Amino acid sequence: MSAPQASQPTVLDGIVAGALEDLAVRRAAVSEADLRAALADVDPPRDPMPHFRGPGSSVIAEVKRRSPSKGELADIPDPAALAREYAAGGAAAISVLTERRRFGGSLDDLRAVRAAVDVPLLRKDFIVTEYQLLEARAAGADLALLIVASLPGELLPRLHDYARELGLTVLVEVHDEEETARAVDLGAELVGVNARNLKTLAVDDGTFGRLAPLIPDDRVKVAESGIFGPQDVRRFVAEGARAVLVGEALVKDGAPRRAVEAMTGIRQ
Repeated sequence: MSAPQASQPTVLDGIVAGALEDLAVRRAAVSEADLRAALADVDPPRDPMPHFRGPGSSVIAEVKRRSPSKGELADIPDPAALAREYAAGGAAAISVLTERRRFGGSLDDLRAVRAAVDVPLLRKDFIVTEYQLLEARAAGADLALLIVASLPGELLPRLHDYARELGLTVLVEVHDEEETARAVDLGAELVGVNARNLKTLAVDDGTFGRLAPLIPDDRVKVAESGIFGPQDVRRFVAEGARAVLVGEALVKDGAPRRAVEAMTGIRQ
């Protein structure tokens, strides 16, 4: 009998591996004690949940230069200026990509946006350690992304609990039924359903409609990927979304403030 073949690394595996290499460099330069000390100078975390639970659709607008699936999306020399446009358009929160290799982001982007706007900020990265959560809070983030697919076993609840201890609101991202069950059992208050499979980068437009009924209605459901205009927002709102996370469509739009306004406040 032939030996079982090892599973091939996925796109997500490669991204996480790169993120960990970059993390090692930052960790060598800034100790955990230094990050904890920096927390004293950071404003208390802002709570996005009242807005998400309010009437009509909420928009999480993303600062995103590129992606593994689409390559270069937009030249963003001034993330703060883009964030101010998002805030003026009524964004409930702003997501800042801080992963360097595949998305072209950095913690400096997050710090710049924090200095420019007062709306809640999401650190969007491939977080697999407590240190990254400390980094997020010290840089001014109010929310952090935890991707269920990259957090096996007890790592997910451990990081979720630690993020909450830091005062961070946690966006728990799922892609299939098993991950959704883990997020629900975790007690996640904010659940993002990503139509893009991060293991293959394929997009399934039916993902949100399939998984949303598995999430209790007392949780806030966020639709991610495949959102290019108000018509998409209306579809997801009809399927149970209270918020949408939008990156590509906004960074490529010549009028991001107007684009956010058009996606905000849509009701079923």
